[in-house]
Amino acid sequence: MTAAPTSPVYDPRADRRWLMRRPWMLLGRLGSVLWQLGSLTLVLALRGGSRDAAVQRRLGQRILATLTNLGPCFIKVGQALSTRPDLVRRDWLEELTQLQDNLPPFPLAVALATIEAELGAPASQLFEEFPDYPVAAASLGQVYRARLGDGRWVAVKVQRPGLERILRRDLVLIRLLGTLSAPLLPLNLGVGLAEIIDEFGRSLFEEIDYRREADNAERFSTLFEHHPEVTVPQVERELSARHVLTTTWIHGTKLQERRALEAQGLDPSALIRTCVIAGLRQLLEFGYFHADPHPGNLFALPGRSGALGHVAYVDFGMMDSITDADRLTLTGAVVHLINRDFRALAEDFVALGFLKPDSDREPIIPALEDALGGALGENVGSFNFKSVTDRFSELMYDYPFRVPARFALIIRAVVSQEGLALRLDPDFKIIRVAYPYVARRLLAGDTAEMRDKLLEVLFDSDGRLRVQRLENLLAVVEGSGSGPDLLPVMGSGLKLLLGPEGSSLRQRLLLTLVQGDHLHTEDLRALVGLLRRTFTPAKLAGGVLARLNPLAPAA
Repeated sequence: MTAAPTSPVYDPRADRRWLMRRPWMLLGRLGSVLWQLGSLTLVLALRGGSRDAAVQRRLGQRILATLTNLGPCFIKVGQALSTRPDLVRRDWLEELTQLQDNLPPFPLAVALATIEAELGAPASQLFEEFPDYPVAAASLGQVYRARLGDGRWVAVKVQRPGLERILRRDLVLIRLLGTLSAPLLPLNLGVGLAEIIDEFGRSLFEEIDYRREADNAERFSTLFEHHPEVTVPQVERELSARHVLTTTWIHGTKLQERRALEAQGLDPSALIRTCVIAGLRQLLEFGYFHADPHPGNLFALPGRSGALGHVAYVDFGMMDSITDADRLTLTGAVVHLINRDFRALAEDFVALGFLKPDSDREPIIPALEDALGGALGENVGSFNFKSVTDRFSELMYDYPFRVPARFALIIRAVVSQEGLALRLDPDFKIIRVAYPYVARRLLAGDTAEMRDKLLEVLFDSDGRLRVQRLENLLAVVEGSGSGPDLLPVMGSGLKLLLGPEGSSLRQRLLLTLVQGDHLHTEDLRALVGLLRRTFTPAKLAGGVLARLNPLAPAA
């Protein structure tokens, strides 16, 4: 029995030796790359210092066109750079975030040959019907809509021929040029550039092994198996291999145009809410996330679960994980941001690696307040992630901020998520969904880490109860427009307060009543008054009725 082919591995030293032994390939490609990048560099050198916004926008467009013309590897470089506000100025970032990797399809005969070589039989035997043209063509592969013998429709993704060889060649050149140019880059941006390129190369080689993508899809499906609002296509293992991936076909509408969704009787707001909550679950609960949630990878499906629309994810080549420590710190950072605790937020940036431990926090704290506080405004709902990233990218040029390599894909995912939401609803504010989600998790206190964060939010450094913050948490849950949340919040709160996990909370409540040999009842009265106003019989009855009719739209 023939052993399965091993996964492609990125090895910069071995790849460099491989290319050096093929001078005809090296010199021809190097000349083409140097000509196009040299022309771009000259233009940037001559006009990059312009303060004219129109000039900078045209330069961003020139960068975009050059990377696209250079092919798949450079397109992926552009996509990676679009997540790095510490490496690319804001004017150019806005162009790079529009980078699309749509390319002309390769011939059908090549795709059919790949299918036969990978799956051991011609497509005519494996599929009842196989089309002449793909439904989509991208930088790494193209997708066909085929039909199986049992009548089911499937998506067959076929990798571009010779892709591994092309990527190895171009990654060697990119690393060589990056290493040579690193000392010339301003603001110490060349420090660690080779490591950044190597991290990019490793992730890219993982993406071109479709067996790994199949594993990713099945893992992602398991995480969402109890969430009917999220659908993941099933992998057809017997029709999948290293360069071919077959999954069930998603009969849905791409999340691209609001009018197209409404024409299908779908609610864009409900779909956005699902996408954002699903993304938050991936980052803050599961620790495993889809790093490329652009409109082409998300489909709207008919049906609704309360306030949530139904969506399907596709394309699991670009996935990543986040550590438990980072998950907890990110959750705390959201709380610190909303509570305008910028000193604690600066410490979060240190813990996450955006600031070095020996950085002087004092000048950074007011800068954070200026950059992020203004975006928050008086209302949580006024927070806009894009406006923050725009301001923050400027801040990175003045203060020692750097984006850790492990956060590049997280930033990409969040920016893509909000970009998708704004495309469907220009008035959408991601924090209007994100903060109620974090608030519900805090108030439920269903994990030790959430209970610790809840205590941090509710009690100040002197041990006094901050009733206003609890009221704020309850208010955003009640006003989130995401369904009858007060009932589960009340149930979870009572379970926490009366159960064994609530011992620390009960102790802190008792200590806040007795301080300095005096009985402080004003906090208790304020707390009781808040609970009476929030959990009124009318509100609870409305929640019961809403739960009895889960298909009813949210208020």
